[in-house]
Amino acid sequence: MNILLVHAQPESTSLTRHLVNVARNFLESRGHSVVESDLYAMGWKAVFDGEDFPDRSDPERLSFIAESAHAFASGSQTSDVVQEQNKVLAADAVIFVFPLWWFSMPAIMNGWIERVWAYGLAYGYQDKGNAHRYGEGSFLGKRALLAVSVGGPEKDYAPRGINGCLEQLLFPITHGTLFYTGMEVLPTFAVYGSGRVDADVMPQVEAAWRNRLERLFDDAPIPFRCQNDGSYPDRHILADHLAPGVTGLAVHTAER
Repeated sequence: MNILLVHAQPESTSLTRHLVNVARNFLESRGHSVVESDLYAMGWKAVFDGEDFPDRSDPERLSFIAESAHAFASGSQTSDVVQEQNKVLAADAVIFVFPLWWFSMPAIMNGWIERVWAYGLAYGYQDKGNAHRYGEGSFLGKRALLAVSVGGPEKDYAPRGINGCLEQLLFPITHGTLFYTGMEVLPTFAVYGSGRVDADVMPQVEAAWRNRLERLFDDAPIPFRCQNDGSYPDRHILADHLAPGVTGLAVHTAER
């Protein structure tokens, strides 16, 4: 299988980078083809702006959706974006490895998403607006996994923890960024107390990480509800008979 590792951590001795190295070595040992996007080493341009559209369809007003659609359809995207899009399209699975910074991914990785997830590719699939999203789209059949280094203790991110449940904090990424495009998103792999992982604990972390990688194509994905399977009759609001009386992020995940 073809696997893309996208990672964002400039420090080579960090836990994040160690997870990347373990993943690459383990996956290659299992016969997979591994490609990396080391965003800091690449000097990735994180800011999504007018420079992304060298051939503007409307030079008077910058509409990101319109210009993204035009650039993707006309083949006028910048070369760095095209290269990353080709990596994603060739991948059977995409693994994002990053430290949790202010309850999300680093800005450079978010910028990678903003620039690479073009209209016509990651959204606006088949130029039909929102007709094909949340379970459908260009990336249907690909798997996605977040591997997150978390500085705080696990109990802070428990269902009643002070920081909030980790999976809910990452919902904008797992559901809104990845599942939106059709990807099957696996439960997050997290290492808590990442700044205090010493030589005694590291073998346990490595073993757990290899175990998750071993099951990359076998584990059940997060059971997000699909837009076009009847769960959202009008493509907007969850059907009344599903999770009645419940609101919030949890309603968009079906019970196993």
